[in-house]
Amino acid sequence: MTYATIFRHCIEAMNQRKLIVRESARDKEFHFQNWFEGRLEETHLKYERGGRNSYPDFRLVEHTDGYEIKGLAYPGREVTYDCNSQAPSGYHNGRTVYYVFGRHPAQPDGNRYPLLDLVICHGDFLNADHEYVHGNKSIKGFGTYGDIMIRDRKMYVAPTPFGLLDGVAHQRTLVVPESMGPGEEYVPVGDLVRIEAERILVAYSFDLRSSRLSARWASNPATGRRHRFRAYRLAGDSDESVSLRQMAS
Repeated sequence: MTYATIFRHCIEAMNQRKLIVRESARDKEFHFQNWFEGRLEETHLKYERGGRNSYPDFRLVEHTDGYEIKGLAYPGREVTYDCNSQAPSGYHNGRTVYYVFGRHPAQPDGNRYPLLDLVICHGDFLNADHEYVHGNKSIKGFGTYGDIMIRDRKMYVAPTPFGLLDGVAHQRTLVVPESMGPGEEYVPVGDLVRIEAERILVAYSFDLRSSRLSARWASNPATGRRHRFRAYRLAGDSDESVSLRQMAS
């Protein structure tokens, strides 16, 4: 259970005031990844760090686990995040994928500052589809002379745990499937059930003349299926309960 070990090292680092360090104010992406990498090194788990557009960000070598890192400025955008290379999922290319969400000050008074809160969640909590394969496609023939190519480079906008859950702000929380108990040093603080939608988006098209985007839907054969998760904290940490937020329809 690498996720339990990694989560514990993250909490210990936060308790010890191990700060995020950015190279400069222009570093808007990698400072939290670097902080998390420091925690990986402390676990002595062997890992590989992916390139700029690879997925997930960190891949363990002796375990089939991967970790995707998402730093969120606070106050700021925290309910959703952009996925530029891959739709979220708990499984990718033979690996179980976990997402690490951490909020940090949006306007720190220097280049060293604390991690404000943390959620590590199994990717299935965000999206339980393991079948969809991301791909960028292109089509030629656009423009006056018919020699311009349009590239369909998809970006997904997914909810974060801070948008989906009550009780995780200013806390340190682990969310995994109900069947994956992390060990005796962890205390459950909430049972969470995500229910599959009645319909799913299966195709879309874009009209270049009207700039209209059209969607095609299909009935979800698994509609109503319940995916059960449990939220945990380390023993001795906050016992504030965690629950799914009531979402506007």
